[in-house]
Amino acid sequence: MKFSEKWLREWVNPPVDTQGLGEQLTFMGLEVDEIVSAAPDFKGVVVARIVNIQQHPDADRLRVCEVDCGAEELIQVICGAPNARAGLTTALAQVGGRMPDGTKLKKAKLRGQVSMGMLCSAAELGLSEERDGIMELPDDAVTGTDLVAYLELDDSIIDIDLTPDRGDCLSIRGIARDLCARNDLALQVREINETPVEVDDQHSVVVDGQSACVRFTGRMLTQLTPGCATPGWMIERLRRAGVRAISPAVDITNYVMQELGQPMHAFDADKLQGGIQVRLARAGERLVLLDGRDVALDEDTTIIADDRGPIGIAGIMGGESTSVDEKTTRIFFESALFLPEIIAGKPRRYASHTESAHRFERGVDPAGQREALEYATGLMRAIAGGQAGPITDWQDDARMPARLDVLVRRARLQRVLGINPEVATVSMIFTRLGIRNETTADGWQVSAPSYRYDLAIEEDYIEEVARILGYDSLPRTSPTYRPVLRAVPESAVSPMATKRLLVNRGYQEVVTYSFVEAARQELLRPDLKALPLANPISSELGVMRTTLVGGLVSTMQRNLSRQISSMSLFETGLRFLSNNEGASTAGLDAYLSADHGADLQSDTGVQQQNMIAGLVVGRLSAENWNATVREADFYSIKADLEAMFSQANGVSIAYVPTDLAMLHPGQRAGMEVNGVLVGYVGALNPALQQSLDLSVMPVVFELSLHALSLASVPKAKPMSKFPQVRRDLALLVDESVTCQSIIEVIREQAPAILQDVRVFDVYQGEKVAEGKKSMALGLILQGFSRTLEDAEVEQVVAKIVAALEIAHGAILRV
Repeated sequence: MKFSEKWLREWVNPPVDTQGLGEQLTFMGLEVDEIVSAAPDFKGVVVARIVNIQQHPDADRLRVCEVDCGAEELIQVICGAPNARAGLTTALAQVGGRMPDGTKLKKAKLRGQVSMGMLCSAAELGLSEERDGIMELPDDAVTGTDLVAYLELDDSIIDIDLTPDRGDCLSIRGIARDLCARNDLALQVREINETPVEVDDQHSVVVDGQSACVRFTGRMLTQLTPGCATPGWMIERLRRAGVRAISPAVDITNYVMQELGQPMHAFDADKLQGGIQVRLARAGERLVLLDGRDVALDEDTTIIADDRGPIGIAGIMGGESTSVDEKTTRIFFESALFLPEIIAGKPRRYASHTESAHRFERGVDPAGQREALEYATGLMRAIAGGQAGPITDWQDDARMPARLDVLVRRARLQRVLGINPEVATVSMIFTRLGIRNETTADGWQVSAPSYRYDLAIEEDYIEEVARILGYDSLPRTSPTYRPVLRAVPESAVSPMATKRLLVNRGYQEVVTYSFVEAARQELLRPDLKALPLANPISSELGVMRTTLVGGLVSTMQRNLSRQISSMSLFETGLRFLSNNEGASTAGLDAYLSADHGADLQSDTGVQQQNMIAGLVVGRLSAENWNATVREADFYSIKADLEAMFSQANGVSIAYVPTDLAMLHPGQRAGMEVNGVLVGYVGALNPALQQSLDLSVMPVVFELSLHALSLASVPKAKPMSKFPQVRRDLALLVDESVTCQSIIEVIREQAPAILQDVRVFDVYQGEKVAEGKKSMALGLILQGFSRTLEDAEVEQVVAKIVAALEIAHGAILRV
């Protein structure tokens, strides 16, 4: 908000200079963005009066003026302004003066006639955007007076940045209140006299109880002098507030709003049909606004209407059909109170973030409507004369904003601020701020004034004490903190180590939203119910993710659209389930609870699981002339998983069948640790690939990060000095039997001397019966105390073959 320093000092005049005033405002939370001089950078401009004027003999658009500039003799100035006339008091830039753009005025000849300066428009002097003619000053202005002094331009324009909760400071009076409290000064209240009723002329007003309006005041002014001009002092104050002057009626409503904080509107009474209605818009109603836009009105929008229909959007902008103009002689002034919670959002909806809407969204003083109306009436009559009608004053007491009593505890104030001010000091601050207060045994019972919407809880009032004392006066005491280092198990594998491993293997980390599109989530994990968001940032991001794979697939699609066909991506983060969802992870949660701690859960029934997911698609390496480039497949991503688990000492991963619909039926597996399902790996299901319109089939994995943290402390043991023995087995088994189940049976039979089991061939086809498959395994055996004898090895092998025959019906092929 911009305002004139002089205007502010009419309400309160602290004993500080401009810089000190800015510092006080900033330390009270009204941050000063900028302080600039009100006077544009011109020099040598004085008040002058045109005494005589004649047509230029050699130019149709120029005239020769004899000008009184306060000197002993008249000077000649050539001027082309259409409003130049004898007797006009205006601004003269003299020879030797300087314009705001740096131009220096010199004696000049225009079409053979000497010009001793330039008669200036307000735009040329940087005082406004008005370019229709030269400035018109009041007739009583003394010629020769420096224009800076005459217009009181020896002023500063202060621009402050207000937080959304301080709507009460969107006015000169509101800012002055805070300065009075800071400096212990009395507010210089402007005397606003009640205007006597001179004519019995008024419009009936009907307010719908469902609308945003809880108070409406209005009055008629008749017999106004048409074509009057807004006084220069008012135009100049509005300019310094960043408001462009339009016409007396509009300028007065803007002036009152800037000074008192109450938005108003002026209707041309002769253009109104019947009484005033404040109601909700009806289906199909439209309105042409003051800025010329034709908008469709929603049915939850409060409007001002007459018998014909809408004439304004309440608290935002008036309609073009009832706007005032230079011919207006009868005005209806409206000064109302609209509830901020109902107005909020409407300015953005209608793309009309006006000064009025800015204030109504933040809250306007419920006690200020009649006062503003009387002030505007007095200003209007002083400029354009006229007679005032009676005031219509309607109020809905049941819906008026209320201010609740709050207890501010002395102990709480001391704890929050770190100081212990005197009781009398705090009471005095509350009183200066207009806060009703009463001292109690525990502190103060307080109640906010009507204009302070931001004071609702105890901390709000404590903040007020800090603001008025000055944030700079609070002691700079560093908090005492005794850190307790959390013991990290020696066996723990940090997520950062896992990330580094993946990066070293060519992956790139991505971070995606935790909230996702419901339809896409349903495609990926139809078996898990996604948790809906109460207030999503968009309709496409309406639920919490149950899998991280969706974000990786979306990232892949964006990269594919940029012609990036090969990529390896991973992400770590939370997935969100209800506590009764995800049966596949229930065993893991119980297991972790007994060891390293379960994932985060809350009383709301939401389970948050820390996961890591990866996606690989395309070539695994760059094209090379001397090597075959391999495409990503199930086994390449499985190798990455094996590398991840190799960091976790003692964690044994097993791959088991899974029916997860998201994955390809022939290229998918679940992952188990200690018999608990911790994740899955596989290629994306072709049906899902088609539904998501994917041009490629990525391979993905997802598992619990906790599973990688279940390592044990490595224990050193000597290497065997004795030779290894290898025995190969060719087994005929049903095609449904997995390698993992075969290996598990083998390890159970020779746990001590069995060092490794290697699957080196799986075959189905000629010479193998239908429904069967041939599986070739290499057994690596080694003793630690002696060299294994052939008989001992053959005995172990025979035991293994017998166990495989019992468990899986395996037949040894010869």
